[in-house]
Order: sequence, then structure tokens, then C-alpha cells
Amino acid sequence: MIKVESLTKTYQQCKVVDNVDIEIEKGQITSFIGPNGAGKSTVLSIISRLLEQDNGNIKIDNKDISTMKSNDLAKKLAILKQSNHTELKITVRQLVSFGRFPYSKGKLKKEDHIMIDKALDYLGLRDIQHKYLSELSGGQRQRAYIAMTIAQDTEYILLDEPLNNLDMKHSVQIMKILRRLVKEMNKTIVIVIHDINFASCYSDKIIAIKDGKVEISGTKNEVINEHVLSKIYDLNIKIENINGQRICVYFDNEFIAAEEIQTLAM
Repeated sequence: MIKVESLTKTYQQCKVVDNVDIEIEKGQITSFIGPNGAGKSTVLSIISRLLEQDNGNIKIDNKDISTMKSNDLAKKLAILKQSNHTELKITVRQLVSFGRFPYSKGKLKKEDHIMIDKALDYLGLRDIQHKYLSELSGGQRQRAYIAMTIAQDTEYILLDEPLNNLDMKHSVQIMKILRRLVKEMNKTIVIVIHDINFASCYSDKIIAIKDGKVEISGTKNEVINEHVLSKIYDLNIKIENINGQRICVYFDNEFIAAEEIQTLAM
């Protein structure tokens, strides 16, 4: 379990994370949702120790992360940030191999190559593993970075906007892969995600953050709720049950009707 207690972070007298308490259970997908600038990515960065908090404690399996050596933490937790790009002229396979550094220190062994192959197969990248990153589409590049994170073979995987640059087909593939990682490899996955319908369909737990505070933390049935979401996003949101899934509808019917009438009149 990851346990976050009384977490705060301030930038230029603006409190972007405000006394946050979170518990992330093992063997689940936990999604952070909320408006832009709510503090979701900041919380993720602090949990991974990429960013230092002003106050609060974070424990992974009852161990304070501030006491852990960097290499030990890298074997326990992996994170993929939004700004994942490199100017190096490297292939997909070389990028994925970076995930093995906590174990290999740059000298890859047989077990490292086995894990690299497994990550490539999980993301469907085996056929382009020798292509340079500069030759890839945005979606292919994003999948390569996710494969690098998987190759790190940690119990906890933190992904900040993993569906960036992905079309609907590949977004669904990625979310299905994350579910497989939980089911088949008992991974614990935490994602920051903007698409609340993907969060609804694929998460075990959803944590909604607004203005640096946790508004609600619970199952999708508790969080994917018209009143709750409308308050979080300051938007009228309706919930439809489709094939057993709670789907959010948040377009303006009146606006669309008016636009359609105007178009027909032209």
C-alpha cells in the first residue's frame, strides 16, 4: 500500500497540494481525476520523490520513502511523467532497456533482455523495436515510454497522462494492457487521467482532486456520480449506464440542437 498523509506543496505562496491524505491499495488501478491545475501531477511527482513536499509523509509498504535509497526506490516504484522526450538518437529497444538500469547499471544480462522482450510484446512494439524514436508517430513513441516503465519491473507503476498522443484505439489498448498487468502480474498502477470515461471503465478506485484537495476517494460507483462530478468540474454532467458501465455525458444538448438547426437553415 502507498499511504500519503497530510501532504502539502506550495509554489509562490500558492498551495497547489493542500493537506492531502490518500491510500492506494495493492493490486488495483487507481485513477486521479480532476480539472487542469488541480494538483494531480504534483501529488504523483511527490509520491515518486521527483519533487519534495513542504509537509507530510509518504510510506510504501509501511516504509517512509524519505529513508529509502534511490536505487531501492527505483526497484519498488516506476513513474512516467508527461514530458517524456529525448533528443538522443536511440531505438525503441534501447529506450526500453533504460528501464533495466536499477538492476543492470548499463550492463544488460540475460534476465534484463527477457524483461525487455516482455515489455515490448506487452505494448505490441516488437516489430518496430529497431526503429529510431524520431521515426515513430506520437502514439508509438508514447507506447515505447510506457514499455520502458514496464521493463523496470516494479510493484508500483505511476503514469502521468499515459494516453497522451494516443488515438481511441490505442488508448483502449493501453488501458487493457494496464488491466492485464494488474491481473497477470499483480502490479499496482496509479494514473493521472483526464478522460473520466476511461477512468470509470478501467479503474478499481478513483480519487478526485480539485484546488489541491481530495474531493472524494472511492469506487467508481461512488465517484462517477452526477452530483459529485458536476461539482468537481463545474459542469453539468449526466451519467448513462451502457453495457454495465457508468458513462459520463457532458456536452450541451441545447447548444448542439441550436447548431444543428442553424446548419439546416443554411
